[in-house]
Amino acid sequence: MKLVVTIPALNEEKTIAQVIAAVPRRIPGVSETEVIVVNDGSTDRTAEVAERAGAMVVNLTGRPGLGYVFRTGLERAMRRGADVIVNIDGDGQFNAADIAKLVLPLLNDEADFVTCSRFANPEFHPEMPTVKYWGNRVVTGMINWVCGGTDFTDVSCGFRAFNREAAYRLTLFGRFTYTQETFIDLFSKGLRIAEVPLRVRGVREHGKSRVASNLWKYATNSLPIILRAMRDIQPLKFFGGIGALLGIPGILTGAFVTVWYLKRHHTTPFTQLIPISGALVILGFMLFVLALLADMLARHRRISEELLYLGRRKIYSSRRTLKVSLPPAAEEPHGVGPTLHDSWSLPVMKVIPQEETEHAEAARR
Repeated sequence: MKLVVTIPALNEEKTIAQVIAAVPRRIPGVSETEVIVVNDGSTDRTAEVAERAGAMVVNLTGRPGLGYVFRTGLERAMRRGADVIVNIDGDGQFNAADIAKLVLPLLNDEADFVTCSRFANPEFHPEMPTVKYWGNRVVTGMINWVCGGTDFTDVSCGFRAFNREAAYRLTLFGRFTYTQETFIDLFSKGLRIAEVPLRVRGVREHGKSRVASNLWKYATNSLPIILRAMRDIQPLKFFGGIGALLGIPGILTGAFVTVWYLKRHHTTPFTQLIPISGALVILGFMLFVLALLADMLARHRRISEELLYLGRRKIYSSRRTLKVSLPPAAEEPHGVGPTLHDSWSLPVMKVIPQEETEHAEAARR
């Protein structure tokens, strides 16, 4: 059983070495542990410190977003042959020694995706700004509603673990973040999700959070990701809900005007409600038809997702799969290998010696 710990890092030179050193190397059921640091264009010595601490470093440029950084780390971990993948932030808010507790449900085959919960146990409630706390509560409520009435307590925590099945199944598109979209995607595919209450630090010791430093920016960037995930995974609920919000008021308004006319034999002073009611009913009906078409497309998406899953499993489970060799930062400071979006088009590469090629050509002749 191989464990790969991925650490997205941006200007974390003061804490990254401590996080890497705290990663447990002896976990019952785990025979091998590796650490990969995904350096998101740090301007300090994060990459150098991480490499000296014993981690492999992937250097990204252009600040592509935390969602892209996470997907890159996940893809690299799968290419390294990971059976269990743990993602943990490099800022020191999470105790890396708790990885042994986090992966326990995976090792016991009780879950496919495990996330740390900061709020499940009241004793572990971290100190954090009130606005941030209630923002988490609101987002968690939205995800529970989208997932059909689940009771998750924390959907925004970046300390989480995946087994190979979950990693193969996971398909994300958001660039700004990945946390909430992961819940919607894996829940829709029927994977087992568990929460492990752990004590974490609510406020960073050094620096400023790249995600939660501006709550308005976080909300405006996260909400579209959640809505798009819901649109793609539950289109009937998404478009049907909007259609109901428009169609039901239109029907009720039309019914009111009709009853008024039957009693008074005129529509005054509600005559203007007639075209409004008609427009709302038509829009509601059009959105209902759109919901049916979107639901049909969602079935095709599920077929494509299954093919994608089989392709990933074939690539990453094969002994012939190319294991990514991470070059030293000094030799290739901006080296970026295949990421989650472009790696599926790569063939399973096998180097054939020239002598074998010549023998094959001679045999054909």
